[in-house]
Amino acid sequence: MINHVWGLFTHPQREWRAIGQEDESIGHLYLTHTLVLAAIPPICAFIGTTQVGWVIDDRPAVLLTPGSALTMALLSYLTMLAGVAVMGGFIHWMARTYDANPTLARCVAFATYTATPLFIGGLAALYPHLWLGMLAGTAAIAYTVYLLYTGLPTFMRVPPEEGFMFASAVLSVGLVVLVAIMAFTVVLWGLGAGPQYIA
Repeated sequence: MINHVWGLFTHPQREWRAIGQEDESIGHLYLTHTLVLAAIPPICAFIGTTQVGWVIDDRPAVLLTPGSALTMALLSYLTMLAGVAVMGGFIHWMARTYDANPTLARCVAFATYTATPLFIGGLAALYPHLWLGMLAGTAAIAYTVYLLYTGLPTFMRVPPEEGFMFASAVLSVGLVVLVAIMAFTVVLWGLGAGPQYIA
């Protein structure tokens, strides 16, 4: 797992080819990669929001209660795991349009490895500062999109021109899934799962 993570950042094209030759089951992939990396943002956010907090001007730091932070961390963790599975399912469904015939496990693997920069970017949540979060988030999203466009033709074994269209379709679905997650978050907050601050 660590070799692939490092390789996606240092030599992505070669790493995509290496990943594409593997034949992992969904269960093995989740146990060795997705469950571990998807835990980085929630754990860092829990620590950052309960131990460091947000500082606004000269006021004392704003902190979340441990119970509230834990609930939000667990919900975000489950959401990320579900998001990877949903994206893998969509990629599998869309692959037929582009004359690709990957297994569902390969599609979930592709979604997992493509999301790796987003998981690693969650380290910024250890220090919940607006500008740091925006900078880390922007960099993580940009590199995720780069991995998507460079990796999909290689991983799915489709021509580059079809790979570009396929990647654009995946990106569009990803944006729709993101909006759906945000809407679901608003509903959960309305039901009482929102943040609770330490007075």
